[in-house]
Amino acid sequence: MTSLRRLSLVLLALCLPSPAFAAESLNGASLSLWWGLPFVGILLSIATGPVLYPHLWEHHFGKFTAFWPALIVIALLATTDIATVTGALAHTAFLEYIPFILLLLALFTVAGGIYLEGNLHDSVFTNTVMLAFGALIASVVGTTGAAMILIRPLIRANDDRRYNAHVVVFFIFLVANIGGALSPLGDPPLFIGFLKGVDFFWTTQHLWLETLTTAAIVLAVFCALDLYFHHREGRFARVSDPTPDKPLKLHGKANLLLLVLIIAAILMSAKWKPGIAFHVAGVDLQLQDLLRDLVFLLVAIASVRITAKDVRTANGFSWGPIKEVAILFAGIFICIVPVMAMLQAGSHGPFANLLTLVSKADGSGNPAAYFWLTGALSSFLDNAPTYLVFFQLAGGDPHTLMTAQSALLAAISSGAVYMGANTYIGNAPNFMVYAIARENGVKMPSFFGYMAWSSLVLLPTFLLVTWIFF
Repeated sequence: MTSLRRLSLVLLALCLPSPAFAAESLNGASLSLWWGLPFVGILLSIATGPVLYPHLWEHHFGKFTAFWPALIVIALLATTDIATVTGALAHTAFLEYIPFILLLLALFTVAGGIYLEGNLHDSVFTNTVMLAFGALIASVVGTTGAAMILIRPLIRANDDRRYNAHVVVFFIFLVANIGGALSPLGDPPLFIGFLKGVDFFWTTQHLWLETLTTAAIVLAVFCALDLYFHHREGRFARVSDPTPDKPLKLHGKANLLLLVLIIAAILMSAKWKPGIAFHVAGVDLQLQDLLRDLVFLLVAIASVRITAKDVRTANGFSWGPIKEVAILFAGIFICIVPVMAMLQAGSHGPFANLLTLVSKADGSGNPAAYFWLTGALSSFLDNAPTYLVFFQLAGGDPHTLMTAQSALLAAISSGAVYMGANTYIGNAPNFMVYAIARENGVKMPSFFGYMAWSSLVLLPTFLLVTWIFF
């Protein structure tokens, strides 16, 4: 039987009832580290493509993405029975990828329909308040949503300054990353955790002090720097303000109600357990989860219908970013299947040495090691799959991680979210904010110039946070 024919059978089997095989049915202990190469390959492609070969990546990222999961699917078909492959792919698609991408779609669409018109006049106070407000709402509308809503008003407020790049840099630190640590809505890694069984308000209850401390330190550094640059600019003639004065006005207010529906749908799926499930391709699809995902889809459709086109135009809204994210994560979720199986094998699997690296002498997990390893990889690779890797490495049992091992879950969650700010490619909104700022005339630092900023500001902050909390 040819590989093409076997692949066709897998796709057909996804639509038909089959025995219960989940991704966990793969025997991770029998797999070698070679199975992890496609996962590493797709993450490196995502990390290097937009930076080293942007034009090639822009036009062919779908082909780059398809190559790596194709290797996984072909290898699984060659070494495992079709039922197991079908179950693994169905489990990943129905229980992880589809809910994940539908939430991103809903938040992206709703945030793109909210536009703040008007021109604020810059001051240290104004900039600080905007950064603090953006960090606060990032856990409600998502880091991408908060960034898209506030970046243009912030740029307009500072477009009459000689030195304004630092404002955008700290915006990336606080709004596009650190502020998203308090709910599954804030950043994709935390929603992955929610899908794995972490309570919706767990991060709110257990990370509020860490997040408040981290954000306060970074915000204090910003105040000092912004005060310095304002003082330095006082030596020069004032640059004329290119943005005419307009009163502040919020457009697309109906999208705020749709945002409430998204939150209500997530809480409903966490609290309401009717015990009704539909068995599809070996996966039990719970009624509450299906209704939640349907609400996400309907909210996105409603947002498009009720939002005026000129509001989305003013926001620079397009479907390109969410399309790219959907394609990239489809590949990531397939490539991570064997990696998850190997991690589940624990000390009997090929990642036994990694388990030793994040463990103390008595065998218990080391929160500081989890914080820095999760964060270091999240700085250069996508933070959602990085979170998933270390979540699984810590045992993968949400109830244990929320209770007896809460320090490990806090370290993994905060590391994945906070340290996405270390580079332009650490979190999806980072590069989007960078591109918007450059389009609007802000002289943004280069890739390594930005890392110089993050090294001087964020790394000492994270060391202090490690000493205090982990």
